[in-house]
Amino acid sequence: MRDRVYLEGYGTAVLLDEDGQVLELVEFHNLITDAGDLYYAQKMIAAIAPASPAAPTAMTGMKLGTGSTAAAKSGAGAALVTYLTGSNVAFDATYPQTANLGAGLGVNAVYRSTWGAGVATSATINEIVIVNDSGTNATSTAGNTAARAVFGSVINKTASDSLVVTWNHKALGA
Repeated sequence: MRDRVYLEGYGTAVLLDEDGQVLELVEFHNLITDAGDLYYAQKMIAAIAPASPAAPTAMTGMKLGTGSTAAAKSGAGAALVTYLTGSNVAFDATYPQTANLGAGLGVNAVYRSTWGAGVATSATINEIVIVNDSGTNATSTAGNTAARAVFGSVINKTASDSLVVTWNHKALGA
């Protein structure tokens, strides 16, 4: 009998105008990086006796970029390719959360970040990452990046728009 734990990442990016009306909805799938695999494995065993290993540095938010290199487990595609200055934001106040999907369907770790009007304005937003260094206004290394996605279409966020990204990492044992 084989047992496994499977993680799958997917989410939505919703672009809103100044009145809160939806301008664009972009669904995406992501790749959990090698650093993300390590992060989740370390979280699973943190503080469990007798070894009581330390927890990894917690993920703190998201960053945006304009690159188009395909997402990868490691190497250039495992981190932002072209960081969008000022796009580093923490998770929204009540996130992350968990969402139980029901018997046998798994559980989502749900992350959400919002870029308000005037923040991360760009006509070419194309990539996003979950990182443990969202307080730093600079690109993140692959070692700081748990997951990366390249949007299926470029997002044009004007100065009056807001962008809300909800990202799920679905955990399912089998």
